[in-house]
Amino acid sequence: METRRCILVVDDTPLFRDIESLFLARSGRVITARDADEGLAALRRERPDVAVIDLHMPGMGGDAMCRTIKADPELRSTPVILVMGSDAPEDHACAIRAGADDVLAKPLSRVTLIHAVNRFLRTPVLRGLARVCLETAVRIRLPDEDAWGTARNLSRGGIFVELEHPIAPNAEVELEFRLPDGPTPLAPTAQVVWHRRGAPDVPMGLGMQFLALDGASAQRIEAFVHEHLPAAAPDLLGALALEAG
Repeated sequence: METRRCILVVDDTPLFRDIESLFLARSGRVITARDADEGLAALRRERPDVAVIDLHMPGMGGDAMCRTIKADPELRSTPVILVMGSDAPEDHACAIRAGADDVLAKPLSRVTLIHAVNRFLRTPVLRGLARVCLETAVRIRLPDEDAWGTARNLSRGGIFVELEHPIAPNAEVELEFRLPDGPTPLAPTAQVVWHRRGAPDVPMGLGMQFLALDGASAQRIEAFVHEHLPAAAPDLLGALALEAG
């Protein structure tokens, strides 16, 4: 008989621990902790398959806990999802810099939380975040001048942009772009994580990971991605609805 996967939820607020445990009850065996010290003890004792950790907790915060996990040879392979409770874009950047494998914002959507956790549970090989095609102009703010490119696809975690202006690997830049029919532009910061070399008929491209991203913008991107998943792609939302039902 297959052993149920184990999910650790760490949050200092009992209500949030209860809600997240309820949401994830069908995804695996859920264990909880009230703070980082209790959570690290549970990690070493239970060896969960994924940890969902509140970013802001008294004492050791979720970012410091994540760094501790990623620095421990016995724990570093544990996927960490950090949950930010504010709308501050700096919180998203803090979570990414701490080494989080994914970042979510409160209030948590049931489907989004289940999807995020199941991404680390369902297959031996981690799948990337759901990504959809997007064609929109992107302004990239650089120290000397602005560069312009065209977005080609988008996920909750980042964006792929074609452009002519070279940008150094690992560079951190400010972006500005609009979602179709969006009322206001999105303005996250992002880090260049990979390059696609240009060719005579193929423009140069940059894969960028979002850093500073406010909670409202993250939720707008999440909603856009889910609304525009290709029909031929696996019906993630349908499967999640069945699980959550």
